[in-house]
Amino acid sequence: MQYGPPPLFKQGTPARVKVIIFVVAAIALLFVDSRLQVLGRIRHVIGLVIYPVQRAAMVPRDLFEAAGEYLISSGTLHDEVSQMRQKEMQDAQLLQRAQLLENENEHLRELLGMSKRISVKSVPAEILYDARNVFVRKVVLNRGSKHGVLPGQPVIDEKGVIGQVTEVYLATCEVTLLTDKDQAIPVLNVRSGERSVAYGRGQSGYLELRFMMANADIAADDMLVTSGIDGVYPAGLAVGRVARVRDNSTGSFDHIICEPVAGINRNRQVLILLSDTAVAPRPTSDERTVATRKRAVPKQNETGKQVGPAR
Repeated sequence: MQYGPPPLFKQGTPARVKVIIFVVAAIALLFVDSRLQVLGRIRHVIGLVIYPVQRAAMVPRDLFEAAGEYLISSGTLHDEVSQMRQKEMQDAQLLQRAQLLENENEHLRELLGMSKRISVKSVPAEILYDARNVFVRKVVLNRGSKHGVLPGQPVIDEKGVIGQVTEVYLATCEVTLLTDKDQAIPVLNVRSGERSVAYGRGQSGYLELRFMMANADIAADDMLVTSGIDGVYPAGLAVGRVARVRDNSTGSFDHIICEPVAGINRNRQVLILLSDTAVAPRPTSDERTVATRKRAVPKQNETGKQVGPAR
């Protein structure tokens, strides 16, 4: 039976010899790599083999960085979108304001040209609001008695007649539009020369020529202007255009509907013609009813006898 030392106490190759062997092997590999370029190919092959392992090891890091970049970019993008929306709203408001000012400037230039073409002195005015009564067609202007405005004076824009001043206050006035049911205006057919009276049709926004004879020379698209015979409206101001002509079933007269040419419901700036007219505005239906009742009541003298027209 052979006995030997236990494995713990066995001695192999000395450490110095190992160091010398490794140093010599390293020098040899360096020499071979520098001369023959063999190890470069080996490194390339090894790199290809371990590349998937490297990518798999870097996946957690890439996911963490991607999540951080996504959160940062999402917050930044949300802020940029909010700023762009606010800027877009501001730009839209500025654009609408610019378009409104451009339209108002163009309208004012046309009004200025209109005031130069007419011989009557005029004052510009702006519509403040519509009348509170929904059953009438009236507007309130920012000109009153201190500006020389009087009841009965006509109101026009660059297209034609809008209405007539019916109530005057110190700094404002009330204008009854042509389309009001209690408003009437003498007109002249430019093509045929026939005179008539245009009445308002209320909320419909149209005018009507009533009691025209069936043989009257009038047709669609005829232009109607003020005749000037009433002493209120200067002659030659555009009033409306004939929209349609319908024959009455009896054949005695035609039913003629006209469309106003002035921007009654579109413009805010108008002109008040400061004409020295003594003709009062056309009374309303209520005023005509009161006047009729007063005329129907007979007067009595001191002796109690009836004076005036008897029933």
